[in-house]
Amino acid sequence: MSLTVTPAVRSEIDELTSYVEQQLRAIRTSAYGLTDEQARVTPCASALSIGGIVKHCAYVADGWRRRRTQEPGPVDPQAFAETAQAFMASFALTDQESITDALADFDAAAERLLCDLRALDPDAEVLEPPAPWDGRFEPTPTRARYAILHEIEEFARHAGHADIIREQLDGADAGGLDLAVTGRPGNDFIRPWTPEPKA
Repeated sequence: MSLTVTPAVRSEIDELTSYVEQQLRAIRTSAYGLTDEQARVTPCASALSIGGIVKHCAYVADGWRRRRTQEPGPVDPQAFAETAQAFMASFALTDQESITDALADFDAAAERLLCDLRALDPDAEVLEPPAPWDGRFEPTPTRARYAILHEIEEFARHAGHADIIREQLDGADAGGLDLAVTGRPGNDFIRPWTPEPKA
C-alpha cells in the first residue's frame, strides 16, 4: 500500500481506517534509509527527531490497548503524573534504543490499533478519557467516529513533523520516499528517493 488513499466505494469504517493507516505509513516511511545517528538528529528548533516521532506514535497507537484495560473514570492525580511522565519520555529514543527497535514497536502497535479500529461501529457510543490539558477532568460520552477522527488528526500532525525533519536531514520528501519503499517507478512528477553517494 502506498501513501495515497485512492477513491473507492468503502464502508465508513474502512474509509476512516484507511486514512489512519495512510498517516501511520507516512510516519514509518519517514524513517526509510536512516541510520541510528540520523534518526536522533533534531534539525529544527524543537527537540523532535524522526526516531522520537516513531517512538511517540507507537506510544499513542498503544493508547487504544491501554484504554481497554482501564475503566474510564475521573483523573487520578498520581496515575496522571505517571502517564504524563511516560508521554513526555515517548518523544525521544534512549541511548539503549535503536531506530530498528522503534520501528518494530511501531509496527506492532500500528497493527493492534488498526485491528481495534476496524472492529468499531463509527456510530457507537464510547467514553472519551479525561484530557486535563484541555480542561476535561471526567470521561466524556461521544461517538467512536470522534475518537477515530482524533487519531487521524494526531498522526497527520506527526506525519507533517516527520516530513519537515526528513527534508531538513537529507532533502528526501514523502512522495519520493514512498516510491522507494514500495518499489514503484517514478513518473514526470515524482522520482523515487535514492541516498546521496558518500564523498
